Amino acid sequence: MIYNHFLKAITVFQGRSLPEEGVITGYSAIIQIHNLDVPYPTRISIISSKNRRYNTPIWSVYTPRYQPYDSLYSYLVFALKNEGINLICLKKLFEKLKSETILDIIQIEPLGQYSRKIWFLYEWLMQIKLPISDLKIGNYVSAIDTKTQYALERGVKSSRHRIINNLPGTVDFCPLIFKSEKIEKLIDTNYSQQNSTNLKPFHKDLLHRAAAFLLLQDSKASFTIEGENPTNNRAMRWGKAIGKAGTKDLTIDELVRLQQIVIENTRFVTMGLRKEGGFVGEHDRMKGEPLPAHISAKPQDIQKLIKGLLETYNILETDHFHPVLTAASIAFGFVFIHPFADGNGRIHRYIIHHILDKMKFTQQGIIFPISASILNHITDYRKVLEAYSHSILDFIEWKKTNSNNVEVTNETIDYYRYYDATKQVEFLFDCVKDTIENIIPSEIKYIQQFDEMKRYLENVFEMPDNIVALLIRFLEQNNGNLSKRAKEKEFNQLNDKEIQEIEKNYKSIFLEIN
Repeated sequence: MIYNHFLKAITVFQGRSLPEEGVITGYSAIIQIHNLDVPYPTRISIISSKNRRYNTPIWSVYTPRYQPYDSLYSYLVFALKNEGINLICLKKLFEKLKSETILDIIQIEPLGQYSRKIWFLYEWLMQIKLPISDLKIGNYVSAIDTKTQYALERGVKSSRHRIINNLPGTVDFCPLIFKSEKIEKLIDTNYSQQNSTNLKPFHKDLLHRAAAFLLLQDSKASFTIEGENPTNNRAMRWGKAIGKAGTKDLTIDELVRLQQIVIENTRFVTMGLRKEGGFVGEHDRMKGEPLPAHISAKPQDIQKLIKGLLETYNILETDHFHPVLTAASIAFGFVFIHPFADGNGRIHRYIIHHILDKMKFTQQGIIFPISASILNHITDYRKVLEAYSHSILDFIEWKKTNSNNVEVTNETIDYYRYYDATKQVEFLFDCVKDTIENIIPSEIKYIQQFDEMKRYLENVFEMPDNIVALLIRFLEQNNGNLSKRAKEKEFNQLNDKEIQEIEKNYKSIFLEIN
């Protein structure tokens, strides 16, 4: 195939204006020429006629000297060298190529590192052994270039290819994360240590009380994200489960157990792993037909995907992969697969709790209220979910069932195995930052303020605890002032001067108004 015949200088690609006229290259060129059913990379590479090399959020601009030669091998080398590994693109490409074509490509530079990477990735992704003898010479090279993407520290050597397999996952589940300035900066901040340092000055009793409040707050937030308003008992029941995150191993049975805790009324929900299709979205008001914004994995693929996801988590934990990167890859992978008919979102956020606790990112005994932060960033949360879901919708073929569900009619398992988790990692790190810098300190500060106000009310008015709590709640609801109704009913025993003094003290303590 003559590649350069298909690729011409353009100014618009996929509805987006290029920063300057250029020729598409790398994975984007491969996808276009081979008509692959995969999303284009988040950042698209182009060759410009100008001698300027630069990046924008969605473009990587290269000078003419980077132009690949007129062959698939040359374009693959460019992609692997400059754009990292794109597993879904490579898998769909390999499925279209004859094994003889791959053999020819590998023989171009049989000892070259990129030939060996292509060989290794082909056999790993396709689970096929090509008729090539094992290599006996050559230095080992890593499959993933760690300057571009995050990888295992302790990869496994493949002596056959002289490749170190540092892919952060298994063939059944392996999201990849690109290194970005934002992620690197957040990792360098060492929020785990910062959180421990911030909490060190506080007495254990205060931290335990804060943990109890945060647990309930996080549980309620997780339901609110799903558009539900749970009873206190239901929120406390789920909060109790969150409080034990990290104490049990993640298994399919454990995930099913968690679903049973989440779903209070099971009359209208089929429990356990789905046996039919699933989607997230709306139904047409007139015809009742499904209008999916996200289509879940096929039911026959769920067991394999979840098993792969759990195996990948064990690999990442053993390798001491960064906890936030691990939590994002695994938890978002779970919610994209959507293995249950209901309860996926809350269990997805539970998995974040579990991994951050199990990998010792959070201080033991202090709940990390990630759902509360997600609720604070609900628009960004929806965007990061849609960034994945919308990117694969066009490649999923489905038909409506009699029950107005969806039935997927093509092979889709790879879309859930091999996704780019960079945006999900950045989002989760933002929530971690918000939790450590704002939510936990705010809760501790509130408890300290509450205690100070309580001591004042006890010392001056000898108020019992239940009246103190009621009074403070009323003051909170009215910006530090008691309403006329509260003065006349619940607190009619207080005179005007006493009320003025209480209001003044409340504002001084809580609102810091003197």
